[in-house]
Amino acid sequence: MNKIILYLILLSLPLALSAQDNTTVSLQDCINLALQNNLELTSSKLNAETSTINFKQNKNALLPSINGNYNIGVSQGRSIDPFTNDFVNEELTFSNAGLGLDATIFNGFNLINRWKQGKLNLEASQMDVEAAKQNLTLNVTLAYLQVLNARELVKLSKNRVLSTQEQLNRLQSLYEEESGSLTAYRDLQGQFANDKSTVINNENALELALIDLNRLVNPPTEITGNVQEVLIDNAEYIFSSQEVYEQALETFPNLKASDLRLQASEKGIAIARSQYVPEVSLFANLNTNYSSAARIFNQNGSIVEETGDFITVNGMDVPVLRESDTFESAEIGYRDQFDNNLSSSYGLSVRVPIFNGFNAKNNVGLEKIKSQQAQIVLDQTKLDLKQAIQQSHSTMTAAMQNYKLLEEQVEAYAESFRINEIYFKNGVSNSTDFIVSKNTLENARINLANVKYAYALRMKILEYYRTGVN
Repeated sequence: MNKIILYLILLSLPLALSAQDNTTVSLQDCINLALQNNLELTSSKLNAETSTINFKQNKNALLPSINGNYNIGVSQGRSIDPFTNDFVNEELTFSNAGLGLDATIFNGFNLINRWKQGKLNLEASQMDVEAAKQNLTLNVTLAYLQVLNARELVKLSKNRVLSTQEQLNRLQSLYEEESGSLTAYRDLQGQFANDKSTVINNENALELALIDLNRLVNPPTEITGNVQEVLIDNAEYIFSSQEVYEQALETFPNLKASDLRLQASEKGIAIARSQYVPEVSLFANLNTNYSSAARIFNQNGSIVEETGDFITVNGMDVPVLRESDTFESAEIGYRDQFDNNLSSSYGLSVRVPIFNGFNAKNNVGLEKIKSQQAQIVLDQTKLDLKQAIQQSHSTMTAAMQNYKLLEEQVEAYAESFRINEIYFKNGVSNSTDFIVSKNTLENARINLANVKYAYALRMKILEYYRTGVN
């Protein structure tokens, strides 16, 4: 029984995989995958993480600096005993330890301005990520619509081939019965080859559009032509280019990022000016040391010894004696030396800039230039945005006008082709008139499809500028 179940599972697996491969992919699916997998967006996120760390470093610089040091080693030959500061000529083990504190009290608000500048740069980088997300969403939407447009053109061109094939088959039958026109048959053969060539070109355009979509989305499984249709609203766009621009000034993330970087550059000027101001800081140190040459001497008795002097008693020289204490040397323990040699210091330090080769002046000048450049970037971003909105709005308006005209044109050419097709089948008109009428209709349909998606593309772009939402 288990073997039968396993066999049925293996038998149904290819069908399940085939069904999975044929699952349609929606526009929202593509956007969600792109936000997860797009490499350029990932790079923007990493840049924002770098700004986050830089901001934390600037913020933490306001805290006092506390550092400790410890070392232990062996000295040979002539050296200075760290315990007695005497010269010794022996091997000794030495060690010292210290703890230092350094706190900046005032430095012309340098640290505070660096913290504020880091915060502004962090917010700007976050705006860059938001801009990258919105830009990616727009590009995926445009690429998706381009795929739909290319797919519709493939469909139209294939229908064109089928229509020509139908007429060609009819003429071939008449030709074989020796009742048809050889010229008309050959004309349709040429048209049939031209229609098949158009299919190849349109299929290639579809393939290129899919490649571009897959590049943006970077999906785990390649997106093929199984994309879902999107309902395209052909209603007239209600916002003028000026209204779109005014709303974009409030919402467009690239503008916000440029404005934040301008504010950050102004903080850079304040940071550079702090070099003119004295710096006041508080310091404190704690130190101790150890030396293996250090000794302690303990009394362990006394001895009587001659002093070398004499006194005369009854004509005899009697040596002078004295009693001296005797001592025994002993090593001082490591911990005891560290306790006994402990010392501390603290104080206030003032650093006054007197002359630094005009370094402060030059830094202020450089920061002012950076601020001017940031202002130019902001102004240029606004100018580019306004121009892009005006161009997109103009193109969209023209596309909408053309769409209405092309709808009427397709309807007129469709009726003309219907009449010419009847005439051609009944031998009233020649193949040239039929082919011209057919090509005119198909070209009008292609133009209508192109302008429909052109309008949708421009409308998406304008909505992207206006609200950042697609």
